[in-house]
Amino acid sequence: MNAKVSGPFTLPPLPWDEGALDPVISARTMSFHYGKHHKTYVDKLNELSAGTKYAEMPLEKVVVEAAKDESAKKIFNNAAQVWNHTFFWNAMKPGGGGKPTGELAAAIDASFGSYDDFKKRFAQTAVDQFGSGWAWLVVNKGKLALSSTSNAATPIAEGITPLLTIDVWEHAYYLDYQNKRPDFANAVIEKLINWDHAAAQLRGAGSLKAA
Repeated sequence: MNAKVSGPFTLPPLPWDEGALDPVISARTMSFHYGKHHKTYVDKLNELSAGTKYAEMPLEKVVVEAAKDESAKKIFNNAAQVWNHTFFWNAMKPGGGGKPTGELAAAIDASFGSYDDFKKRFAQTAVDQFGSGWAWLVVNKGKLALSSTSNAATPIAEGITPLLTIDVWEHAYYLDYQNKRPDFANAVIEKLINWDHAAAQLRGAGSLKAA
């Protein structure tokens, strides 16, 4: 697949093959989700930002700055969706899931009681998000927390560091799970979570405060 588009923003390559997450996420779903939805956000961002100050910014800065600019709402929506999707792909890996280790495992136990309690609450956060959006594990004010955002909204626009996310827009799961969002959320958590990615984000966030 050609990942390049015209303009300053490009569609990043997937960190694994389109079929690598099968059977949790099928190659057919990925061909639509990445090859069409994600690519469309990139193309639209290039179209909307052409000739504006946003065309000269790195993607993450576009998200943060456009979030504060009511006249740039469409730019924000598309930039944030490009960023969110790229983060989502990296937050998963073939053969992922299971329990984290090290500092992250200790932080999850301290914040949520146990890994099993975290897993249930993370899945429920995804299920409870009304309509389209995202479920997140984040570092907020030095502590781990779970949150959800609607549509294109993203923690980085609020200065909050995400560690993991689950996309709960219907196009993320409907071909494979139809209306069974809980099954999708649980499968991603149990079989695909990339704890190495989460641990790297945690290191970048700095020290956690004691629970």
